[in-house]
Amino acid sequence: MVRDSARLRALPGWHTLCVCLLFVRLCLGKFGGEGAVSWRSSSLLSFFFWLSLNVWLFGKTFLLYNQGLQYYYLHQMLGLGLCVSRASASVLNLNCCLVLLPMCRVLLAFLRGSQKVASKKTRRLLDKSKTFHVTCGVTICIFSVLHVAAHLVNALNFSENYNEEFVTLNAANYRGEDPRKLLFATVPGLTGVIMVLVLFLMCTASTYAIRVSNYDIFWYTHNLFFVFYMLLMLHVSGGVLKYQTNLEEHPPGCFNPNKTLRQNLTVPKAFEELFPDSTTEPFPEDLPVPEPFVQNSFMRVCSEEPKFQSHFPETWFWISGPLCLYCVERLYRYIRSNKPVTITSVISHPSNVLEVRMVKDDFEARPGQYVILHCPRVSALESHPFTLTMCPTDTKATFGVHLKVVGDWTERFRDLLLLHSNQDTEILPIFQQRRYPNDGWKCYKLRRLYFIWVCRDIESFRWFADLLCTLHNKLWQENRPDYINIQLYLSQTDGIQKIIGEKYQALNSRLLIGRPRWKLLFDDIAKCNRRKTIGVFCCGPNKISKILHKLSNSSNSYGTRFEYNKESFS
Repeated sequence: MVRDSARLRALPGWHTLCVCLLFVRLCLGKFGGEGAVSWRSSSLLSFFFWLSLNVWLFGKTFLLYNQGLQYYYLHQMLGLGLCVSRASASVLNLNCCLVLLPMCRVLLAFLRGSQKVASKKTRRLLDKSKTFHVTCGVTICIFSVLHVAAHLVNALNFSENYNEEFVTLNAANYRGEDPRKLLFATVPGLTGVIMVLVLFLMCTASTYAIRVSNYDIFWYTHNLFFVFYMLLMLHVSGGVLKYQTNLEEHPPGCFNPNKTLRQNLTVPKAFEELFPDSTTEPFPEDLPVPEPFVQNSFMRVCSEEPKFQSHFPETWFWISGPLCLYCVERLYRYIRSNKPVTITSVISHPSNVLEVRMVKDDFEARPGQYVILHCPRVSALESHPFTLTMCPTDTKATFGVHLKVVGDWTERFRDLLLLHSNQDTEILPIFQQRRYPNDGWKCYKLRRLYFIWVCRDIESFRWFADLLCTLHNKLWQENRPDYINIQLYLSQTDGIQKIIGEKYQALNSRLLIGRPRWKLLFDDIAKCNRRKTIGVFCCGPNKISKILHKLSNSSNSYGTRFEYNKESFS
């Protein structure tokens, strides 16, 4: 499952971090060939396609059960509840199928890194896999409520509209049977009730308040999805709703003279000869005829009683493939996790930030990628993504991450690391990496870097201050002082307005009080980089992210193009 971004961010200091923003100027006129507007249109197009597919399935199924001849007698008994329950079930089938796919991390990493996925727009859509997962989950919740409400009406109609003529069509055993027996004494009813309870737990535990206060609750309740899918496969195997199979021999609403005229009567043989089987004859004027089935004073005469049969569970076709795919992936992750990762050092930084350096055989990574750490001693199931802050090179195999200790998992992870730091115990976290194709990035050369960092308190800068100072001094020694433009913003102050320490003087001169004026900042950068392409990389709250995304899409008088990118752990 995807971790909540508010709980464990790859950039430490997240709870005090307002936004970290990079403006990267490239030497060529393009940054991958596609802009933010193009990406946004692709995202909207994909959403519209998904929405249209849901609407089409709902409407198609609704009309089928409302007008289909094979469901004529069932529709007479259940009415609108039949149509709504089946139409909502078709939408649930689709989304229960799709909701698992964004969680197949290995598959997404393969597709994202495959040269077959040549378009960056397509790969950006893959980066939105978490958003798509949430969208499908919300859709499942909404249509589950609709599905349950429709079946409650169906249970009542099965009891009140018991059909003594077609006994096999009934779900109830007799007229007036307690509808609660249909809900709690049948396989479809009982599994449906349990599924509603499981779904309620998963939905409530997925809310922002629960994820922030106790991430473990979210994680473990979300893993009840396996129980949900097992119950779903049992739920659809009950065969409560049935369709008519002999439409040729018994057209819906046809007249059966043998049954109608022989009830409590002795019919003369001569009268029977007027109604041979499987023929169409004028209906006698002295007998009442149901109006809907009279066409030009003629009526179809049926030759046999209607026969009813349960559908094969279509849900199995929808969910079996994605469910098997996800199970295979989980098995693959487990097998691959047997290869250990050795922690070489643990460094404690200010502001409760922990730096973990590791080594793993045959591990390759590039800047900007992330790893998913899983430590069985901390949690058997829980794992979290962290951006790599140190990548392996040709001469050094060490890689590392920085993490902010803000939640229960990071607290236990820190305690475990510090407890065993002086012992010979080896901690073996399991991880996976994110891959991208080369995309011809070697033809790009970084010209200038604008680093804008906003924090609420001065201490939140300290964990990264040493590295920034080292980088600043190195560029000055190489006579490239303009290569990086550092701007630090302190949004709140308690009287301390500088980073304490003589070595931080270079940063203190770049420390500003207040928040950035984003529009003026974008205009200034555009003015200094006329007719260039600027890559914008944001790690921060959604509110600021939306502002920066909007500014990146806005046109300017300098011909400068901004391409917006946001941190994504999908």
